[in-house]
Amino acid sequence: MDKYEIFKKEVEKLIGINLNLYKERQMKRRITSLLTRNNFKDFDDYLIGLKNNKNLLNEFINYLTINVSEFYRNPNQWKILEEYILPNFINKWDNPPKVWSSACSTGEEPYSLVMLLSKFFDLKDINVLATDIDLEAINKAKIGIYNEKSLENLPEEFKIKYFTSLKNAYKIKDEIKQCVTFKKIDLLKDSFTKNVDLITCRNVMIYFTEDGKELLYKKFYNSLSDEGILFVGSTEQIILPNKYNFKPVKTFFYKKIRESN
Repeated sequence: MDKYEIFKKEVEKLIGINLNLYKERQMKRRITSLLTRNNFKDFDDYLIGLKNNKNLLNEFINYLTINVSEFYRNPNQWKILEEYILPNFINKWDNPPKVWSSACSTGEEPYSLVMLLSKFFDLKDINVLATDIDLEAINKAKIGIYNEKSLENLPEEFKIKYFTSLKNAYKIKDEIKQCVTFKKIDLLKDSFTKNVDLITCRNVMIYFTEDGKELLYKKFYNSLSDEGILFVGSTEQIILPNKYNFKPVKTFFYKKIRESN
């Protein structure tokens, strides 16, 4: 067994993440870059470092989970969500809908969802579940301080209404923060909440193998309410969605189809 195979097995024992479900060439390249940057000579050497240095381990997890996010990422898709998806499905869902941001990173996506939902519902009635595998990212999300670049695509009305301007940064207001419940979840291993009306899983699937994607599609299907919507990233269209009992309603938006008996 080569050193990378041993490394993958030991990483799963150490932090519970199964690297076999991530695209190997991409992940191996990322990890090699990280260990070289930290002056380790190979995977064996790096593994010893991860087991003995908590800061190094936290850096590894953060790098592994690829935390790149911004408010209203791919704004045209948010426009479709506002103008078509929500108006056409709200009457089929709970009032307000049960919403889950499944790979929330540092919080930009779930906070964007709350702000958009505030155009349809009172804030006091909105609660978005936000999950990620990276506790460090979740902790940053709970603090809710962002640089100006991350707000570039956010509608100006939200920026004015829901943020406090700091020196070179913006802090999201508590009235938005209190609408989000953060939780650590490994999408590939952990069980999912049920009867969710809208699930966002964006810019995550691209890192998984076909087996990993298939597992997630099935888990998301089982998590959604009848006719619930799965909202995916701009490079993550589902090939043959009917295979997983999904029907495209708009590009990047898929409706759950109930299985026939």
